[in-house]
Amino acid sequence: MADTKPVTQLQFAREGTITPHMRRVAERDGIDPELVRSEVEAGRMVIPANINHKALDPIGIGKAASIKINANIGNSAVESDIDGELEKLHLAIKHGADTCMDLSTGGDIDGIRQAIIDASPAPIGTVPIYQVITSVEGDEDWTAEDLLNMIEHQAEQGVDYMTVHAGILTEHLPLVNGRITGIVSRGGALMAQWQLERHRQNPLYEMFDAVCDIAVKHDVTLSLGDGLRPGCLADASDAAQFAELDTLGELTKRARERGVQVMVEGPGHIPMDQIVMNVERQQEVCDGAPFYVLGPLVTDIAPGYDHITSAIGATMAGMAGASYLCYVTPREHLGLPNAADVKEGVIAYKIAAHAADIARGFPGARDRDDALSRARFDFDWNEQFALSLDPETAKHMHDETLPDDYFKTAEFCSMCGPKFCSMHVTREIQRTTGLGEIPLEAKN
Repeated sequence: MADTKPVTQLQFAREGTITPHMRRVAERDGIDPELVRSEVEAGRMVIPANINHKALDPIGIGKAASIKINANIGNSAVESDIDGELEKLHLAIKHGADTCMDLSTGGDIDGIRQAIIDASPAPIGTVPIYQVITSVEGDEDWTAEDLLNMIEHQAEQGVDYMTVHAGILTEHLPLVNGRITGIVSRGGALMAQWQLERHRQNPLYEMFDAVCDIAVKHDVTLSLGDGLRPGCLADASDAAQFAELDTLGELTKRARERGVQVMVEGPGHIPMDQIVMNVERQQEVCDGAPFYVLGPLVTDIAPGYDHITSAIGATMAGMAGASYLCYVTPREHLGLPNAADVKEGVIAYKIAAHAADIARGFPGARDRDDALSRARFDFDWNEQFALSLDPETAKHMHDETLPDDYFKTAEFCSMCGPKFCSMHVTREIQRTTGLGEIPLEAKN
């Protein structure tokens, strides 16, 4: 490109500049700003930060940072309501979502997205092909140029990161034969359909340099979509999935060469015994690029509870090296999530990310747990509520069975009462014997 002035966080990092965004990332995660800069330079961390997103409070995604979670919001062709999507956005951020993706597929998509970007301090992502499909009239077809124009349009709106399904090549498609669930990625299926109908290669792959040029201009982080991800346990870790992964590794290098921040999306359904292998393989093939996983779900038999089945896999993936977890709500596979579903999904994934941070030894990750444990032993109910992931729910559950003010300061809850509460009994032992807190060496 003719203009060599840095625009992207990757370009600034390469010239040795610690940007205000890098300093904010360091502040939020309690790490050194130079570590942030060096990790961005190496491509192991991304800071999704479109220069047009004025309300942004930046976050870092990478192994040197705390594990981040994403909440998908957006309407459908059946349900369209800007106020409803803004409610989901605020609820997701309130309960700890680090980013949100607007996956709207109907109604006033531009208006909904602009309202979300203007209101959101968190990075906002999209899947541009969705709006392309929605915008065509009747039997009219979309073109490769339509897709490229949409990517530029959304970049100008302020979208911080975009899922582009550039790695699903025509030669990969026969490898899907024999799968139980075929192609489950919406963007992947739409792209495969376009390729097969025209007997052409993936236009995003063919135009990838042009996509990168748009990304560099606005500092859009590319999230390389896994269009051939497995949609059930039986399809996990197959030839189609890994063929696409190899292409994503190639595209990761090409994007970095052009100064584009890039992360790689990962599979959705994987048996637990294959999760570590999948993460390690992605890290090797994609040269340490941040891994963005949907779940993964570790069983297929729990519709209505897939926020739980996927949070189990997400915890293991995070512990193994995934940097970014896309939440799954209880309504996965069943319908468009409502506000309550968004909250359930976010809380489940905050638990998964936090547990993984503790397991991998991220500095300070357990401090909050230890503080809550001390408050629990001291029967400081208000401090317990304040330190919990969802204070309102914790307080409601406690007060529902012990509503009297006396019981809010009591050394027991309604499960055990005063005679059977082990912590109360322990505190009585300490008070009556003068032993005080049990020595640390005795605990071990």
